[in-house]
Amino acid sequence: MATARIIVHPPIGTGGRRVTVRGQIFGLAYTDGDVLEFLRCVGLPDAEELLDNPTWVKWRGGRAHHYEAV
Repeated sequence: MATARIIVHPPIGTGGRRVTVRGQIFGLAYTDGDVLEFLRCVGLPDAEELLDNPTWVKWRGGRAHHYEAV
């Protein structure tokens, strides 16, 4: 199985999730909109369709689409 290209890391203590694309840190996301903006910046204009596709996006720790600190 191929590794997902986009990793949304576990929520951090202050809230938000680090997002990496192909191993490069793109920023800290506080909403799905932030993640989508990062993906648009790397040339994925239809990123909405990718957020729940495990081939593209891996959500680590916590529930997908939740950005609050645990």
